[in-house]
Amino acid sequence: MLFVSPHADFAAVVAEAETFYPDTDVVACTTAGELGANGYEENLIVGIGFPSDGFVTTSLLIEDIQELDVQATIDRITLKRTSLLDRTPDMAESFAFLVVDGLSLGEDTLTATISPAMRNFPVFGGSAGDGSDYRKTLVALNGKAAGNSAVLTLARSSHRTHVFSLDHLVPGEVQMVVTEADPTRRIVKEINAEPAAREYARLVGKDPNQLDRFTFASHPVVVRIGDKHHVRAIQQVNDNGELVFFSAIDEGMVLTVADPQDLGQHLETELNDLSSEQKPANIIGCDCILRRIEAEQSQQARHISQVLKAHRVTGFSTYGEQIGPLHVNHTMSGIAFYHAPEAGGMKR
Repeated sequence: MLFVSPHADFAAVVAEAETFYPDTDVVACTTAGELGANGYEENLIVGIGFPSDGFVTTSLLIEDIQELDVQATIDRITLKRTSLLDRTPDMAESFAFLVVDGLSLGEDTLTATISPAMRNFPVFGGSAGDGSDYRKTLVALNGKAAGNSAVLTLARSSHRTHVFSLDHLVPGEVQMVVTEADPTRRIVKEINAEPAAREYARLVGKDPNQLDRFTFASHPVVVRIGDKHHVRAIQQVNDNGELVFFSAIDEGMVLTVADPQDLGQHLETELNDLSSEQKPANIIGCDCILRRIEAEQSQQARHISQVLKAHRVTGFSTYGEQIGPLHVNHTMSGIAFYHAPEAGGMKR
């Protein structure tokens, strides 16, 4: 896996990787920042390798996700999954890693679509980023770079694994109703029958002319799905005073302004919990760009980098995260790996 800074020549990077590893699947995506040996990183290419003595994987490129052939996609995944299971009867652990074009507007539909085919493969992943520019995001498999696409990797392992998703947000008392929206473009035009950006600013006590990514990171909104709340993160205000979201939005949706807990302390507590029985050998993390923005704004970036380094978290900052059948925001979704006896771990 390669997590590639948007400042690199992505096509050249994945083409060269293919020449070095012609017989190994190489999955890649652009990032909104990297998680490397020193925690938060910038302008790097971060690589992760899975040794063949502890892992068996298979990957597939899913193209044109806005025009997805649902049954054909489910059939492809099912065949890959059953074949992998047949080849690995002695491996007890399964997981799936999904990277998606972060500007495709298709993650919500894709994760829900493929979920029935995954069975006992817990899914996590992230949406490819483009720094803070939001212009072009790409994924790649075996040297082929593509937009409006995703790469799904199915894996079996002799190591114990644990897929997780965490966030530090608690629903507050302030609520709002989406009264006009363009769901296909993830745009909210009106909230409480008022212009969306202006009403959001009023509710969070901000100047509507000063809304920026720092405001959205520190005043996130959540929606209740079942018995849980999930963030519906705001990306930006467009020229029409409308709110552009990172994930699915629709008219009639009730949004609640969330109150963030201490980001660094919460992350440290959650990662310590993953070590309650055994310390993970490695962790892959798909961490929302809004968490990084919040860390910078609250001057916690250094502390959080130290926490990530201490727990050997490798990954990238995303435009959204995948966990199970859901596309979410403002979370870290990932997987922890625990050494099996007499086996080697993931290589960073």
